[in-house]
Amino acid sequence: MAAGASIAVVVALTACTSEASVATLPYEQVDGALPEATTEQLDAILAEAMGLAKASGAIAGVWAPWAGEWTTAVGTDGTDDGAAPLTTDTPFRIGTQSESFACAVLLSLVDDGKVELSDPVVEYVDRVPGLDGITLGQLCHHTSGLGDYYGALKQTLVDNPARNWPQGEVLASGLASTRTGSPGEGYAASRTDAVLLALALEQATGSSYARLVDQYVTDPLQLDHTTLPSGSTPPVALGGWVAARGADGAPICDAMHDMSTLSTSGGGPAAGMVSTLDDMRTWSQASASGVLVSESTASDQWAGAVAMGPDAPSWKNRALGADVYGPVRGWVGEVPGTLSASFTEPKTGLTVVVALDNSTAGPAFVQQLAFALASIGARVAPGAGGQPPLIALPWSVDQALAAMRALEVCAPPAA
Repeated sequence: MAAGASIAVVVALTACTSEASVATLPYEQVDGALPEATTEQLDAILAEAMGLAKASGAIAGVWAPWAGEWTTAVGTDGTDDGAAPLTTDTPFRIGTQSESFACAVLLSLVDDGKVELSDPVVEYVDRVPGLDGITLGQLCHHTSGLGDYYGALKQTLVDNPARNWPQGEVLASGLASTRTGSPGEGYAASRTDAVLLALALEQATGSSYARLVDQYVTDPLQLDHTTLPSGSTPPVALGGWVAARGADGAPICDAMHDMSTLSTSGGGPAAGMVSTLDDMRTWSQASASGVLVSESTASDQWAGAVAMGPDAPSWKNRALGADVYGPVRGWVGEVPGTLSASFTEPKTGLTVVVALDNSTAGPAFVQQLAFALASIGARVAPGAGGQPPLIALPWSVDQALAAMRALEVCAPPAA
């Protein structure tokens, strides 16, 4: 890509008109790598994170449109002799980042006039008890009060990864889980929300969820390597590992479960999608900048952000389908075997995407890794020697690294 070239994506905006419009991601990416001193810092942070997470492979990228980019793939797909080296094109499971696609479809259907954020879920899913008072928008804010099915099913997913899960069974597990509160009362992340939202959108449109994602997100953005694979066979994607757990719940770090055969059906719309580094860069930037929806809908998406819990700092909030951390927007992904994160600062286009092939350390670990990478990327000066744009991140690289190190769960025994 030539210096200053715009990142062009043809987008069919599905507003009230049937005419297709053309949109472009509003960032001009400078061609070439970030400065050597910067890439050395980024390489060192990623290498440390891999060691702390006991990951054999990692895929990552940082894009500072005013200065250049850094993309890398480290390690192999598995630990066996002869395991294939990873590349930046290796697909990986994006885990709970998958739910962002369901919420993107919802926002586009709002633009189409087919649904409203305030619509009761029972208007579309009327044969499931216990949904009174829950709206479509609350499912994307994680304020539905529904329990998270993952807590009840996680160990079974790990112990029997190839099992195919009917979505009705997954939803039933979530609905049977303890409620976190009344609808609209407060934030509590729940994978059940995305499963229920996908079902409601299917009922509202008469289309399959996979077709809706294609129509409103992956086709318009030309995300050719982003899919929700069938749960009947494992996807072609980066393998993964997660430590066994003892009777006390503590990880047994010398006994890792191989998650390469994990069925995507246990995640479904909430955590079952597969993507690539470049596709997630495009999706993160498109979501943060709002190019897929009308200006009014994009405003509604971000203006109504809710606090991520009563004890969360003021810079941690939940918008419709995305987390907001100070000036950056995006998601953290977890599925047994893989951790991932994607963040974009919408004014400058600063973007970070990262995936690790061991989920033992948990989603907060990869969040802090992404924060550290973003801190480095945010302060890169333009190639001509000017000043970098002002991106007021509410954390420093040292704070992010300290938090990441504190989250190591497989530390070697003290000498």
